[in-house]
Amino acid sequence: MSKKLLLGIIVVLLITNIASLLFWNKEEKVVINDEDSAKIDSAEPVASIGSEKVSYQQWMEELRSEYGEKQLKSMIDHEVVNQLAEENNIEVDEKVIDREISFLYTMQGIMTEEEAEKEEAKWREDIIYRYQLQDLLTKDMSILEEELQTYYEGYGDQYDFTESVQISHILVDDFETADKVVAELEQGASFDLLAKEYSIDDETKASGGYLGSIYTSSQFLPSSYEEVALKMDNHSYSEPFQADNGVAILYLHRKLPSITFDYEEIKPYMESELAMQEMNQSLSADPLWEQLEIDWVYGN
Repeated sequence: MSKKLLLGIIVVLLITNIASLLFWNKEEKVVINDEDSAKIDSAEPVASIGSEKVSYQQWMEELRSEYGEKQLKSMIDHEVVNQLAEENNIEVDEKVIDREISFLYTMQGIMTEEEAEKEEAKWREDIIYRYQLQDLLTKDMSILEEELQTYYEGYGDQYDFTESVQISHILVDDFETADKVVAELEQGASFDLLAKEYSIDDETKASGGYLGSIYTSSQFLPSSYEEVALKMDNHSYSEPFQADNGVAILYLHRKLPSITFDYEEIKPYMESELAMQEMNQSLSADPLWEQLEIDWVYGN
């Protein structure tokens, strides 16, 4: 790959990292934000501080010098892993990917459907990269069957995911108030704003009634909430129902089903993890570079 092409890749990636995609037109206008189509003129200063100005070229050069090597290396790492994984027929089981994505969802706050779709695509790419990299680093290592069996008996359940619901609620005193809330929801009112206005749950009303991601087996999830939530679709609200402390309306952000693995399903992943521990190997693609011919602007 030529140095000019690699430098071009650097520029594209750097602009992407500041939430932008760069598109040139004949008037030298640059789209710097896809969401609102904000534009700048690359021939004009990007900032002015008193009499001092910062040119577009200065800005780009600073980005290249500050982040260029790190970001280009990351791009090469991913391509190295992709090529070697393909050569060695290394694939990641969809069930493992789903488990990882489910765990990530439980650590996130509220996301719209569109936001969740974008995040999940990123997560998926990162998960596949991580597992393929781990497998490539340990492919010449083997772990005794007895050691794997012992590890599974002690820690196998850590690979499972327990069914969870990510929910918000509005808790009111009676069905009359609840029906009023539902009427406003049907007219397009925001669930979180209505929670702040109507909910009698002081612990959650300030956060729009958000209860978080809760395992359905948790003692902190009332049985009435579990029963209602498991019948709902993602990104929908329930009809009012009688709860322990009043009348509740639920909003289901996301329902995450349980995922479990038997020994044979999870064995390859346990083996690579244990091999990484025995090798005292960090999860870095650096050792794999020598397996491919790589030429880049920062050296060999």
